[in-house]
Amino acid sequence: MAIRGFGLIRKKLKAVFDLVGSERLKTNALQAIPFWFASLLTGLVAVGFTKLFGYGEAIMHSLLHWRAWSLFIFTPVCFFMAWWVVHRFAPNAKGSGIPQVMAAIELATPKHDSKIKKLLSFRIAVTKIISSVLMVIGGGAVGREGPTIQIAGSLFRMVEKWIPATWPKLSKQSFILTGAAAGLAAAFNTPLGGVVFAMEELARIHIRFFRTALFTAVIIAGLTAQGLLGPYLYLGYPDVQGLRFSIFLGVAVSSIFAGLLGSLMCKTILRIMKWKRTFNQTKSLLYLLFAGLLIAAVAFFVNESILGSGKELMNTTLFTDQKAVRWDTVLWRMVGPILCFNTGAAGGVFAPALAAGASIGAYVASLFDVVGANANILILSGMVGFLTGVTRTPFTSAILVLEMTDRHSVIFHLMLAALLSNIAALLIDKHSFYEQLKKGYVEEMIQEKEVQKA
Repeated sequence: MAIRGFGLIRKKLKAVFDLVGSERLKTNALQAIPFWFASLLTGLVAVGFTKLFGYGEAIMHSLLHWRAWSLFIFTPVCFFMAWWVVHRFAPNAKGSGIPQVMAAIELATPKHDSKIKKLLSFRIAVTKIISSVLMVIGGGAVGREGPTIQIAGSLFRMVEKWIPATWPKLSKQSFILTGAAAGLAAAFNTPLGGVVFAMEELARIHIRFFRTALFTAVIIAGLTAQGLLGPYLYLGYPDVQGLRFSIFLGVAVSSIFAGLLGSLMCKTILRIMKWKRTFNQTKSLLYLLFAGLLIAAVAFFVNESILGSGKELMNTTLFTDQKAVRWDTVLWRMVGPILCFNTGAAGGVFAPALAAGASIGAYVASLFDVVGANANILILSGMVGFLTGVTRTPFTSAILVLEMTDRHSVIFHLMLAALLSNIAALLIDKHSFYEQLKKGYVEEMIQEKEVQKA
């Protein structure tokens, strides 16, 4: 009798556990669906943006080879149009987009929820794409990777807003942060880099609460991009075989030099940005004209490497025998982003930072007569170092360069470069570029709300 009673109790408990398990499974599935949809959407938009940006660079190079003097017309005009689109339709679409995403994550609380739409929205995503493409057509030293992160954050926020009230939800912070990670993964085709970037640069909340959603979003966005563009590497497979042990000294020199210059470039951008806040609209337009004409003049008379995102420079130094660069290439690869970032148009600094780092590594290699695979590791170390000097995310920088080249055999070289460049960058500025810009956006949003209340 007792045995039969125990069996009955066990059946009842099993039924309860099955019910609870099925409810939990249902909740988890419902929570996952919006992330899956937003990730798929991000992958599709990232692919379209990549193609448009590539067409823009192709147009710029065609103009350069057809009639180089046409840059004196197209560059200022494109810069003005890129600025006007942002100024007219979405002022917070300017620049990289990463600081805006960081600010949105910080403001994603009930108290400041209304402010997020000024940092992430469909209008901002469209404006970001148009302005960035116009900038690169004009020869602007900008990248698409930072803008892709803000675009992805905007898409994820849109999907989050579409979720019915009865649907089980995750926090707004989780959605935005996951979107940013998916955007970076789709832009660079670096899924691990997207996850690491979310944890190292963006996360201010316990990531364990939505880690499955984060990993899933990165995978779906990345696979969508791969499905349409193919399983490409951002840079390809540079030769790094047979490195001599003494090359670690060159890695240290390249990375320290790159970290210092990366931080210096960002500090210069911030100084000019602060100075420009005193400008009226006439002075801002004059700056646009000056920046466009200066870039056109440098490209026409001095060194055309100032133009564009710099990916062509990276490919040339890594995959041809033309590894040596002139010292002024390093200078102009820094001047280009400084001028363009302060135009008020959209455009990121990820790709330009990598290009500047590549030029530093190539220049160091030429100074010490380093060639072949040993020169390539100095170029990769310079890329890691300069990006670390900009972002202050050494692990992300090393993982990104590692994934975009698939050269796992040099992981220790790149990790050393990241460590040394991060320490060197602290000598110029203790705070990261994006963190300082994010602080400005957060303060602006909060002050605006307080003014409205008054």
